[in-house]
Amino acid sequence: MNKALKWLGIITTIAMLFVLIGGALVTKTGSGMGCGRSWPLCHGSIFPELTLESIIEWSHRFVSGTSGILVLALAIWSWKKIGHIRETKFLAVMSVIFLILQALLGAAAVVFGSSALIMALHFGISLISFASVLLLTLLIFEADSNEKSESFHIGKTMRFHMTGIAVYTYIVVYTGAYVRHTESSLACLDFPMCSRVKGWAPSQFHEWVQMGHRAAAFLLFAWIIIAAVHAARHYKNRKRIYWGWMISVILIILQAVSGILVVLTRLQLSLALAHAFFISCLFGVLCYFLLLVSRYRHQAKTKH
Repeated sequence: MNKALKWLGIITTIAMLFVLIGGALVTKTGSGMGCGRSWPLCHGSIFPELTLESIIEWSHRFVSGTSGILVLALAIWSWKKIGHIRETKFLAVMSVIFLILQALLGAAAVVFGSSALIMALHFGISLISFASVLLLTLLIFEADSNEKSESFHIGKTMRFHMTGIAVYTYIVVYTGAYVRHTESSLACLDFPMCSRVKGWAPSQFHEWVQMGHRAAAFLLFAWIIIAAVHAARHYKNRKRIYWGWMISVILIILQAVSGILVVLTRLQLSLALAHAFFISCLFGVLCYFLLLVSRYRHQAKTKH
């Protein structure tokens, strides 16, 4: 296998992570209008004004544009080199389409303005593009391995966990992005209660948004633990499944801790960015589970 293609996959995956984290940084620092209503220029100029907001926004645009070139190159090259692998062409198309959608949605938000609902979707679309690039990179490395041709079994319960948690995680991601874009991150200043004075019950819109996200995140945490226990009991000999769930447990714990600390430290920036990083990595692992489920179902159909 071409080593250069592997390196391109790694670099593109890292670049897409920077796009995700950069988007979170733009939101957290309130830099969305750092370049005004001008796009792709910044206040009508190629280079930004020397203000923090304009530099952050311009840097995010630059990284996104560079990532677009890398994703397109990876999609075309992998199509040619490993197009014989069943999932390659689908992932190549997904990575490009969702990156374009992400860019267009971001540009439209700058030029025309947008609602919190649409901007929350912007992060979700970027996440799908990142996951597609990650899986494409894994396929490139897998092309050198004999494991891909081995038959394997995934039970009905595990398939339910893999599919259900991946879909539900995307919903939770959306609620988290909605918290950011409605500026509800500090609507509830205590944990686990919304307020020591008010208790659990939210009393206004931003508190409902914050506590709704917490409830959704807690359910996700519990579901991943249940799935990981099931994997530990029944799939220890299936390294990809077993270690995938162990990594998922670590990531969801880090995600929960960083989320709690974001509230307790009153939105400390590095913790907020870490919160976005951990959920992005977790979603990537869960999408790999979806790939395994797809392979198992294709394998079962082929046998029959």
